[in-house]
Amino acid sequence: QSAVSVPRDFEGCSTLRKYLGQLHFLQSRIPMGSGQDAAVPVTWTEIFSGKAVTHEDIKYEQACVLYNLGALHSMLGAMDKRVSEECAAGAFTYLRDHFPHSYSVDMSHQILSLNINLMGGQAQECLLEKSMLDNRKSFLVARISAQVVDYYKEACRALENSETASLLGKIQKDWKKLVQMKIYYFAAVAHLHMGKQAEEQQKFGERVIYFQSALDKLNEAIKLAKGQPETVQEALRFTMDVIGGKYNSAKKDNDFIYHEAVPALDTLQSVKGAPLVKALPVNPTDPAVTGPDIFAKLVPMAAHEASSLYSEEKAKLLRDVMAKIEAKNEVLEYVRGPALLPHGTVDNLDMYNHIPPVLMEKCAALSVRPDTVRNLVQSMQVLSGVFTDVEASLKEIRDLLEEDEAQERKLQELLGRVPPAPGSPPGLAEVSKECSKYLELHEKASFTNTELHRAMNLHLGNLRLLGGPLEQVRAALPTPSLSEDDKQVLQNLKRILAKVQEMRDQRMSLEQQLREMIQKDDITTSLVTTDRSEMKKLFEEQLKKYDQLKVYLEQNLAAQENVLKALTDANVKYAAVRKALAEVEHKWNTTVQTLVASYEAYEDLMKNAQEGKDFYTDLEGKAAKLLERARAACQASEAHRQQLLER
Repeated sequence: QSAVSVPRDFEGCSTLRKYLGQLHFLQSRIPMGSGQDAAVPVTWTEIFSGKAVTHEDIKYEQACVLYNLGALHSMLGAMDKRVSEECAAGAFTYLRDHFPHSYSVDMSHQILSLNINLMGGQAQECLLEKSMLDNRKSFLVARISAQVVDYYKEACRALENSETASLLGKIQKDWKKLVQMKIYYFAAVAHLHMGKQAEEQQKFGERVIYFQSALDKLNEAIKLAKGQPETVQEALRFTMDVIGGKYNSAKKDNDFIYHEAVPALDTLQSVKGAPLVKALPVNPTDPAVTGPDIFAKLVPMAAHEASSLYSEEKAKLLRDVMAKIEAKNEVLEYVRGPALLPHGTVDNLDMYNHIPPVLMEKCAALSVRPDTVRNLVQSMQVLSGVFTDVEASLKEIRDLLEEDEAQERKLQELLGRVPPAPGSPPGLAEVSKECSKYLELHEKASFTNTELHRAMNLHLGNLRLLGGPLEQVRAALPTPSLSEDDKQVLQNLKRILAKVQEMRDQRMSLEQQLREMIQKDDITTSLVTTDRSEMKKLFEEQLKKYDQLKVYLEQNLAAQENVLKALTDANVKYAAVRKALAEVEHKWNTTVQTLVASYEAYEDLMKNAQEGKDFYTDLEGKAAKLLERARAACQASEAHRQQLLER
């Protein structure tokens, strides 16, 4: 209802645009077109004939609203200041290009073309006035004026059409005469300014012919202007004064001063028009104009299907982009790899400036246990003492047994008897047997004892180091020795790797932006209002929104070749430095691990030393008792031999 009786102001334009948009949204969901199930009769009055015209087609409603929007634009343009290049042709152009011309005579192709060119011509007139007031260059003013002529010539052709003549009646003759008058008038203005340009270029012969042509065309305009208002007559007289004065002055100067040949007009280059007006655009689905879609919750199945097709187009775009990114990343990692040490950096020189935390932890633990080394040394000494005592006892027993055995052999030789004499002490055999058993135990334990002492000696120096000043610990760790050239090689490689990382970060950021953009891209609302035949075109237009991101990604990927070339060259120089750094790092890690192992071995060493001490203490007690028994048995054996000799 508001659209039928709009106020004649910009608010009225807004109402018509909103109604047009909502009609577009409605027709996308409800079959209200000609011959469709929900079509209803739509009636409007034809402006020229006054007849009521009815069609069962929602597009007719839209067409009439568009026509009224163009008409209202033209009325507001007539009331506005003549300084804008915007014109009312937009609505008529959209109507001509997007709707059937058979609804009514006033919507025929000829009438709409007439309206479009009349609006364009009048808007171009406004631009012409402004350009002259701004003292723009003569050639530009001539081209602007020539375009006014072009618009009015097209309007005149439409007016001469028989359908247009029958529809407009008497108005047609008046309009045609006025348009023809304007054609001649603005052609005169165009040639006036071409003459002024010739004057600026000191082409005095051309100046005369252009001013003469302007004068001829102005005279034709004056003939056609009979019956026009006094304001028009006054404008024509003023123009005659200007052009007439220019022509007379130019002709006199050329006749008496310059004497240049005056060329024929048709030998000169024609003036091409410069269309600078802007038709007010019409976009029925622009939310800034239409307001919210009041049918938004009605989404046809076809729109859902089209949305799925669009999602596949987006997925294809992403797959294509990701294939390029992954291929480049693979090459990048292959070339980047040799530039890094195992821990993923170029040199890791910072590592050598401090004691690693794991080693600091061991140093701290030993600092609160200052007796660690002394306890270990004492354990070693105690163990050695007991070991020596046992070994001495067993040796003495063995010596006693061997001495007794030697004395026994002498006795046998002396007496001439091989078997032992009756009454020989039986204890020596048992002592000998136990001694052999203890010697075997001692021999086995001796190997373990030797290994324990070797391990203690191995770790003792490391434990002393860990328990000492931190400066000594730091000094014990290997450090690389780099020349100035080596440092320059490292610095250059780091700079290039920083470029590589910057390129990777930008690539990841652009990829993330693309994924997020695709994720949020939902054009279902647009699909609802788009004809099926236009879907492919809509997809192409919508996918253009990704073009800028794709360009950035292409630039990023293209830059990789130069960066990798520089990286490859730097890698060649870095190879020797890398090898040296890797060797130092290996030694450093080995040293750290050895020191940590010494700390962790301490408790085991103390435990093993205690177990060895306990073992040898027990063995020492047994060996001491056995020694006493051996001594007693040997004494008894000696006494027995003396008895035999005395007999």
